[in-house]
Amino acid sequence: METMEILQIIWFVLIGVLLAGYSVLDGFDLGIGALLPFLSKSEDDTARLFNSIGPVWDGNEVWLLTGGGALFAAFPHVYATVFSGFYLALIILLCALIFRAVSLEFWSLDVSNRKIWKTTFFLGSLVPSLLFGVALGNVIFGIPINASMEFTGNFFTLLRPFPLAIGLLGLAAVLFQGSTYAAVKTTGDLQIRAREFGVKIWMIYLGFLLLAFLATVFLKPAFLKNIGAWIFTLVAYGALIFSRAALRNGEDRKAFLASTASFLGLWGITGSLQFPVLARTVDIQGVDLTIYNASSSHLTLSVMLIIALVGMPFVIAYTAYVYRIFKGKIA
Repeated sequence: METMEILQIIWFVLIGVLLAGYSVLDGFDLGIGALLPFLSKSEDDTARLFNSIGPVWDGNEVWLLTGGGALFAAFPHVYATVFSGFYLALIILLCALIFRAVSLEFWSLDVSNRKIWKTTFFLGSLVPSLLFGVALGNVIFGIPINASMEFTGNFFTLLRPFPLAIGLLGLAAVLFQGSTYAAVKTTGDLQIRAREFGVKIWMIYLGFLLLAFLATVFLKPAFLKNIGAWIFTLVAYGALIFSRAALRNGEDRKAFLASTASFLGLWGITGSLQFPVLARTVDIQGVDLTIYNASSSHLTLSVMLIIALVGMPFVIAYTAYVYRIFKGKIA
């Protein structure tokens, strides 16, 4: 195997790790935001939920920025094609994330309009949770790309059955991650509600997992031959089953860890199905964007790898330190 090919594979894995890390870390605070109207019955409940994610939510989003930057530098053709094709969806996504950040701050400052900021925080969490999954579903299923690696569809092209099934599955995973995290960080009635919603969402999560499987059977049967995907499917299902037992027994931390393992299992399935493809095409005249035909130069990948090897340990150490400092229940 040549050095260039090794570098391309390394960056495929690294970008996957960054995106999976973002999903797990930002998943629980997006989940709490999307569950806010259901978990919060008073301003005190809202304050406790906000305080549970307040010290970490912006740091969690750094993983998304890093993943996007790494994709731009390592595989610029994919970045240009996918981001231009998903332009309208990305604008909606960015607006939602901006309103979410603003709402979190203004809720504590603009007391007279707290209902408005609570609603915008809910929508700013719900919309990205769905759109991220839909975008990933399109990348897995295939998007219309011509021979010049240009997107030839429109916004409604993205709203096909398979991507929507993946989007709903991603939303369920985020909601479950949020409910288990809320159970870990809170006490009293709020903790009980988080557990109860966790059990309900667990059933929805399992249902959408089965829906995604059926969509794969009928729309992408070739995926069923992938051994790696089957292994990670067992991980996702096994962790999900364990999480329900943990919730029933009031073992909130174990439930959250199992939810995290299930989420990572979903990313394992994605990576197994995709490699070495980064974006599939449904255009007969098109060409799949792979790590081999869409990557940067050998020099760029090498320099970036050195920077990543120096920088990533600091990011991981900082993340671990922050979570250690702010561990424990929210009063």
